[in-house]
Amino acid sequence: MSEVITTPVGEVRPSQLLWTYGPGALVDMPGLSVLTLGIDRWDKDRCPPIVEARLLAAVRRILGQQVESMRMPPYVKADKIDPWSPEAKVGVPVRPFPRWLRCVKCGMLAEYDSGLFKVKESRYRPENTRFVHESCRGSKGDKPARDADAVPARFLLACRNGHLDDFPWRYYVHGGNAACAGGLRFYEAGASLQTENLWVKCDSCGAKRNLAQAFGKAGKESLPACRGRHPHLDRYDANCAEEPRAVLLGATNSWFAVTLSALAIPLTKDPIVQLVQDGWDNFVDVESVLEVKAIIKILVKNAILPGIDQYSPEEVWAVVEGIQKGEVTAGVTQDDLKAPEWQVFSEPNPPTDWPHFLSEAVQVPAAFKTQIADVLLLKRLREVNALIGFTRVEAPEATNDPNEQPPMAALCNDRPSWIPASQVHGEGIFIRFDEKVLAKWETKTEVAALDGKLFKGHNWWRNSRKLDPENGYPGIRYALLHTVAHLLIRELALECGYNAASIRERIYADTSGDNLQAGVLIYTAAPDSDGTLGGLVELGKPENLGRLLEQAFNRAKICSSDPLCSEHSPDKDGTLHLAACHACTFAAETSCECGNRYLDRALVVPTFENTAAAFFGDFADG
Repeated sequence: MSEVITTPVGEVRPSQLLWTYGPGALVDMPGLSVLTLGIDRWDKDRCPPIVEARLLAAVRRILGQQVESMRMPPYVKADKIDPWSPEAKVGVPVRPFPRWLRCVKCGMLAEYDSGLFKVKESRYRPENTRFVHESCRGSKGDKPARDADAVPARFLLACRNGHLDDFPWRYYVHGGNAACAGGLRFYEAGASLQTENLWVKCDSCGAKRNLAQAFGKAGKESLPACRGRHPHLDRYDANCAEEPRAVLLGATNSWFAVTLSALAIPLTKDPIVQLVQDGWDNFVDVESVLEVKAIIKILVKNAILPGIDQYSPEEVWAVVEGIQKGEVTAGVTQDDLKAPEWQVFSEPNPPTDWPHFLSEAVQVPAAFKTQIADVLLLKRLREVNALIGFTRVEAPEATNDPNEQPPMAALCNDRPSWIPASQVHGEGIFIRFDEKVLAKWETKTEVAALDGKLFKGHNWWRNSRKLDPENGYPGIRYALLHTVAHLLIRELALECGYNAASIRERIYADTSGDNLQAGVLIYTAAPDSDGTLGGLVELGKPENLGRLLEQAFNRAKICSSDPLCSEHSPDKDGTLHLAACHACTFAAETSCECGNRYLDRALVVPTFENTAAAFFGDFADG
């Protein structure tokens, strides 16, 4: 078993450990590639807890009731620290992966722990830590002995069950298991770096093979069966039946985060009850006001449960007693994370001042009073994200059915007692559409025709992935609201000062219950000050929002890719959008909750191909 690196090798932002470099993911440094180990190797005590009762309840429904908390990844608060101090080693544990390295001078290919390489630390510039091939004499052995840099071999094996393994270099070059244990050499033969020009050769027996045969149909015959390896857990699963695939180091399909997110919203009318419920895990076992007093001191000292210091221990104890006796409902029972948010946003008098929620209702822009019922400015907002697992090869689908998801790999060996999480603070604009006008629009013949085309594309798309084609269709209402959100995000990014990737959407279009939803939330989701500049709320005021909506809709009428864009039909190629493309409607991957699917400009404004289905077909051009 390889040893865990005990020297710092670089830096990433805490939020990246949820979305990009979480447990099981590869971090590609300038001279080194490392793998983030499972959370059972992390220093839990250095991971600050995050309190969000609704999200924790949702996590427990998936991972089990043993999950006690959500915690931020460890980080050092000080800007400058002594590189030789214990604080310099605060972070998440990693180990070199892949194990195979290539000497850039002689092309030698070997494991990093074979004794041929050594680590060169760089305490003052950790990202420059690297391996070197000691006393390299070149590919022909006729050069002066000098240390040469060794870089990771950029080929790996991955499978749909979440397994990741080193590329089987010896097996591959010899065409199967062989007794030859000669040294391997990696070299290029050709002007380009295409796989057919990349070769691996055995110095002992002379066998050689190019890397083109490791991919596609040839790869199925050239590669061994999956060994079921989880390198972040030091574990092998028995009898993996999935075919391994060759992937490149740094490929986006080698790690996909599986996350849950929730907005911090008030669920009770009394702020102190909300606070105690949010932090109920801290009060569940208390038996006296003295214990409450001690707990409040700890919470305030560690910046947990903001706002609890505004109440006396006696007031908090009274609420705790009420919950324990059943006089006040404790816990969160909502199965749907969005339903409580919709209830709060659509209230006639929404909460106006909470620790993580500050809202203000404003007038609807005059030109859109027919279609839009309410506009709510969210001046203070907090979103909490939790990492519950990850997938490889295939990205997780936007569905709540676990049978339709690719297998999710675990974050640790045992059932987790905590999971990594992050929180972002920002602002947003919530727009609720008029239910009667929307319901009438849904009955139009032209809208039903577009609904049928989108549903055919939905069926084709799911059939091609061996999923039930009758499930998972969000409906034409979702497509309309989703498209409006994208058009508004693109327009806001031009004026509000935020980059487009830091503006996100949340679509409320559930019509399965009695409380029909029809709204969109556009909000910032940046982990730094980019989310609290105030520009988004300012643009949500009637005089600004009306102008922005008109500009967005006027831009959407004509796309630079028309008429191809407006004539696109998903029932021909199995895509999940109609009149939409990168030039007019698509948003950044970090902004869209549905992977740029279920979009159509013709549902919002008239296009070259369809002028009768537009929900905003009668607004003034301004």
